[in-house]
Amino acid sequence: MARSLADLSQGFRQAYLDYAQLTSQLRTWAETHPGLVRLQSLAKTPEGRDVWLLTIGPDPDRLRPAVWADGNLHAAELAGSSVALSIAEDALRAHLEPETLDLPGPIVERMREVLFYIVPRISPDGAECVLKTGRSVRSVPRDERVERGKPRWIPGDVDGDGLSFAMRVKDPGGELVESPEFAGLLVERTVEDEGPFYKVYPEGMIEHFDGKTIPSPFFLGDNPIDLNRNFPWFWAPGHEQVGSGPFPTSEPEARGIVEFTTAHPNIFAWCDYHTFGGVLIRPLGHAPDSKMDQEDLAIFRQLEQWMTEHTGYPTVSGHDEFLYEPDKPLRGDLSDYAYNQRGAMAYVIELWDLFKRLGMERPPKFAQFYERVSRNDLVKLAWWDKDENEGRSFPSWRPFDHPQLGPVEIGGIDPRIGIWNPPLHELPQMCATQTQVFVRLAALAPRIRIARTERKALPGGLVRVEVKVENEGYLGSYGLPSAKKLDFNEPLYATAKGELVDPGMAHQVLGHVDGWGHGLHTGANLPAYPGTRGSTNAAWATYLVKGGGTLEVRVGCARTGFVTARIEV
Repeated sequence: MARSLADLSQGFRQAYLDYAQLTSQLRTWAETHPGLVRLQSLAKTPEGRDVWLLTIGPDPDRLRPAVWADGNLHAAELAGSSVALSIAEDALRAHLEPETLDLPGPIVERMREVLFYIVPRISPDGAECVLKTGRSVRSVPRDERVERGKPRWIPGDVDGDGLSFAMRVKDPGGELVESPEFAGLLVERTVEDEGPFYKVYPEGMIEHFDGKTIPSPFFLGDNPIDLNRNFPWFWAPGHEQVGSGPFPTSEPEARGIVEFTTAHPNIFAWCDYHTFGGVLIRPLGHAPDSKMDQEDLAIFRQLEQWMTEHTGYPTVSGHDEFLYEPDKPLRGDLSDYAYNQRGAMAYVIELWDLFKRLGMERPPKFAQFYERVSRNDLVKLAWWDKDENEGRSFPSWRPFDHPQLGPVEIGGIDPRIGIWNPPLHELPQMCATQTQVFVRLAALAPRIRIARTERKALPGGLVRVEVKVENEGYLGSYGLPSAKKLDFNEPLYATAKGELVDPGMAHQVLGHVDGWGHGLHTGANLPAYPGTRGSTNAAWATYLVKGGGTLEVRVGCARTGFVTARIEV
């Protein structure tokens, strides 16, 4: 008896899997359903882990439109892996158990025609470090810099409990004070507070410590690479963009993704899952909407509508609402690479709406949420953590005699589940709603079909064969309109095999064909001037052949894949 997908699940909708568990889940799918699932490694990390890519769809080598979902580009953002795995499981359901999907029939049908490329964990080394030790890691737990002479913090386990959280030290000049509303919770100091006051450092040791001066901790202090600054589009060196690495794709994780996606122009849509914030971030990242292709912008609004409907997440422009510093765009970003260099409909999705949970009002720019969390908000968070999250985020402080600093207290802050990622009881609903949106994005794929063939007998035993090609999909054969300019985004072409009168006509360039979609809020629904586009979704190929044989015609391009018809003449 065939095992159901529920039987094969290793619990990724209810827990954050470590590398061994994640690998086991992927291998279980691939071994149980070899006709639908292919598992391959995009890269091997310095610690020997694979960056796994799962391809879902029958005959995965057959070129056709594809969608991409990835997660856990940043080490602590584990929920992205769970969402990516949920998308993979629902893509399998479309082929194996379609009746179990709560989706309209046309969406399920389109899911079966599209390839799914899933990379659930881009940073397996970083995620493993976070899961096993609690240590703060931005992307990857490695430091290959040559300039390492400055004093700095090296996070790690100093009290022997296997974990690496935080240390607090009493200091009259400390910026933090313990909240009177919640024992152990450190909040921002005000002029009214009496103390004691504290400074907080990562649990660990100071390299090159002179016994006097304590360096300020920095989130990239001992793991200087941010993988989301290491991609080639708009890349800049470290003195201009923190975390960028020595050169574009210097890191094997980023390089593996770029090498694969460059060889697969059929990827028309791309979602990059992060945490936290509860927001959808779309292009442009480097310029305002006035500089964006307006046809692209209209199409982007469609997914934004679905995201609001199914998750409640708002959508913001990366440039207008998600810059950490004014007029300083992020460089080397993965979604910028996907949109600008690969022509994909690309988004960053920040999972887990912690700000809504705290009841915070939305500031003028979404990124300001992260800097406007108040003392009262932190107290709300601490009580919520105690009542609904089993107190995971704010464990108690424990005294310890630090070999460099003397008396300290260790513990106090564990942001893994509850701050960086949603609590476990909320993970299933998040996975379900995000999948609802992603599969609708997949349904926008171009859909090339040979709609009709016509034959007309001519004198001398010749036959004129005409082949009509139509695009029945939402997007044009080019994907996003702005992607037409990219060199790899070739137009449709037809190639014929048979007894051609003129063999030089075997290959015919047909040009791009439009889809039926045009995005939202374009005014096309207003019936003041009735009319839609003409037959811009169709093209014709014409051949003159000798009668009595068979003509095989293959039509398509690198982005759409190919369809073939055998015509008796």
